[in-house]
Amino acid sequence: MTTSHDDLPQAGTESRDADGRLIGISFDSQPPMAAGDNAWLIAVDGSHHSQRAVAEAIRLAGELRDGRLQLVHVQHWMSREAAERELAQRGWAATREARNALAAQGLPWRLHVVMGECAEAILRVAREQRCRGIVIGSRGLGAAVNILIGSVAEKVIHLSPLPVVVTGDYRKV
Repeated sequence: MTTSHDDLPQAGTESRDADGRLIGISFDSQPPMAAGDNAWLIAVDGSHHSQRAVAEAIRLAGELRDGRLQLVHVQHWMSREAAERELAQRGWAATREARNALAAQGLPWRLHVVMGECAEAILRVAREQRCRGIVIGSRGLGAAVNILIGSVAEKVIHLSPLPVVVTGDYRKV
């Protein structure tokens, strides 16, 4: 397995739908994350908002003396051919800063790159991995914009049975 944070390593596990289309793939840090439940799941899209979520998760892991952190990156649905070629590469590239931040703190991680609607996919991974909570970034655009377009963070908060920590830039619109 490649250990560079720039080179795509061999995947740990793959998930496929009933038609055989690749819909999810996971990667482990080297050394890998310790087994066990109760990891924090960090939603990462490559934005500076998700980097704030990574920083908050690092803080939480330090306070709780529990360094189990999992990352989830959600892609929109793509064709079977595109998923085989691009799902892992896009997710790996979009999470580079997050993985590097965790590695700099000596924290092992597991990355899940999945396809689907963002909020539902984040919640599905949290449930499947038996996570203790979710950390997610928000743009903080305000209530007026959220009424019109909604937000992934808002949907996760509304639908999650787990604690959700939301980080972000909060400003008036």
